[in-house]
Amino acid sequence: MTKYKHETVVNADIKSTFDWFEHEGSFRRLMPPWEVAEEVRADDSLEVGSQRIFRFPAPGIPFVNMTWVAEHTGYDKPNYFADTMIKGPFWKWNHNHYLTEKDGVTTVVDDVTYSVPFGPIGMLVDKILGGALVTGRISSMFKARELRLQRDMREHSKYSTIPKKKILIAGSSGLIGTQLVAFLDTGGHDVWRLVRRPVKEGSKELTWKPDEGILNSSDIEGFDVVIHLGGAGIGDKRWSKKRKALIVDSRRESTTLLSDTMSKLENKPEVFIVASAIGYYGNRGDEELTEDSPPGEGFLTDTVIDWESYANSAREAGIRVVNTRNGIVLSATGGALGRMLLPWKMGGGGPLAGGKQWMSWISLDDEIYAIHHLMMNNKCEGAYNLTAPNPCMQKVFSKTLGKVLRRPAIAPIPGISMKILFGELAQSLLIEGQRVLPNKLEESGYEFVHKDIESALRDSLGKWR
Repeated sequence: MTKYKHETVVNADIKSTFDWFEHEGSFRRLMPPWEVAEEVRADDSLEVGSQRIFRFPAPGIPFVNMTWVAEHTGYDKPNYFADTMIKGPFWKWNHNHYLTEKDGVTTVVDDVTYSVPFGPIGMLVDKILGGALVTGRISSMFKARELRLQRDMREHSKYSTIPKKKILIAGSSGLIGTQLVAFLDTGGHDVWRLVRRPVKEGSKELTWKPDEGILNSSDIEGFDVVIHLGGAGIGDKRWSKKRKALIVDSRRESTTLLSDTMSKLENKPEVFIVASAIGYYGNRGDEELTEDSPPGEGFLTDTVIDWESYANSAREAGIRVVNTRNGIVLSATGGALGRMLLPWKMGGGGPLAGGKQWMSWISLDDEIYAIHHLMMNNKCEGAYNLTAPNPCMQKVFSKTLGKVLRRPAIAPIPGISMKILFGELAQSLLIEGQRVLPNKLEESGYEFVHKDIESALRDSLGKWR
């Protein structure tokens, strides 16, 4: 048996910290940002006998998933809880969590005892591989858990005196939505999902069919916040005429339906937050772009201008409307970064189309925290650029990613190749760029977790050494 211990200091009292762990969203927030995990079943409790079952890719084995079944075996609120793996990749895994408080500061100690398959031989193989299979992964996992817990608690504490909100989120299953739901849940908010499939009785889900104009107004009566993140993916497929129509129609139908329905409610929400995009600005070279900059030209610009206008009925009804002009959201499990990791890890990475185009990026955690900030501040209204304060050229991004992954960045990809592969999409999303600054967001008091591209990539990928 091998022992591992990790200590996290949280600037919060023990009750608030333990409450964070007890919320269902804590599992998703504690999962390392580079790990893809699918939750199969979870009991909404840390008490003895409750279980959580999830699947994840087998380390180093493509297309193979493993199942982890964890059962809670100890519970003494707010000082202690424990779980044991009853099925999974280890021969044994026992995890004890100890919480203590001094002067309003909580220390969380993770005390783990585990045994790897094949015992000493397994540990020897792991040592030969530099900890790639077990010890290094465990160390990185708990480092990521520490950072997430500290940052989440810090963000929640900023608004501890403001009443919790009842929140409805459309587009909750995507890259941003999944983490946003989890984060808001750990803050004690009452979070509901608006979904297109049939819902189970007793779940915090409501159904709608935006393409058919179906949304029961009584279902959304009484929500404090409505957040809309939906719409057909802009960078998922080539832009055929049919795909471009879907990109436009999915945003028009869903946003208009929500906005019009909310505007007629007796108890209207305080705020309607609608995802948007920096495609509003078009290709502007080295020009620094802020929320005061005029729009550009092209399909994306036209799409975003219309997209933001679809919430006008909510504005006219007195609802505070916020449009989040999202940049490139960095995540190892999806989006642009997630798609490029495999070729980069195989040594096939390099600058795209010369690398002189600007990349206006934002870490996934900053995206989540910024939305929360805009939600909780009633003076925030209108369009906000959700991008880090230091955009970089694509060649700088490539060089930095190579440094973080310890891989060469010497395999440039010509623009003509991308045009052949992706068509019109490549020109707008890969070859062109925008140098966007979050002036309005920073002026509102938001403080970024990740201001430079290297720190964002290291945290996203768990590469701190």
